Amino acid sequence: MHQTKQQQQPPQLQPRQQQQQQQQQQHQHQHQQPQQQQRQQQQQQQQPQQQQQQQKQHQQQQQQQQQERQAAAAAAEAAEAAAAAAAAAAAGPCTCCYASSSSSGSSASNAAAKQQEEQRQQQQLQQQQQQQQQQQQQQQERQQQQQQKQQTPWRPLQQQQPRQQQQQQQQQQQQKHQEQQLAHHHQRAQQQQQQQQPAQQQHRT
Repeated sequence: MHQTKQQQQPPQLQPRQQQQQQQQQQHQHQHQQPQQQQRQQQQQQQQPQQQQQQQKQHQQQQQQQQQERQAAAAAAEAAEAAAAAAAAAAAGPCTCCYASSSSSGSSASNAAAKQQEEQRQQQQLQQQQQQQQQQQQQQQERQQQQQQKQQTPWRPLQQQQPRQQQQQQQQQQQQKHQEQQLAHHHQRAQQQQQQQQPAQQQHRT
């Protein structure tokens, strides 16, 4: 009876250690889930900001194209007005027609100058908006870097896996050592019984 009890004890150690290992893995998995949720939330928050920036850039590009078209049209009108004034001057009209043509040419040149000034102002505003967008993008990149730095302290959890493997190996070695000790004790007990049996037989005789 004593021998059977000692032989049944070592196999019972293995399921307990397996349960401990499963609990450790479950704890790690549960601890990593909130981190993944936080990362997903941060990415979802950053996506609408990036979409807004893309929309702003698209609007600015459209405005620039419109301004370029207006500038081209104003330059064409100014060129036409200058050509008409030059033709009128070469024809040598009377003083009334010359005055009217010169006044029309000066008004056209003034309008073109005004349009050019307005276009310059619009371009300056667009450059300012682009600078602001670049600053916002830089801020977002910095925020992302900070978030990554904040997430780095959780990396040791992933680095704990080799440590746990070492612990498991140590536990396995301890199991083997315990089994060897139990086997050694079992052998001693058998030897003692074998030694006691002839002594009992001699005592009976």
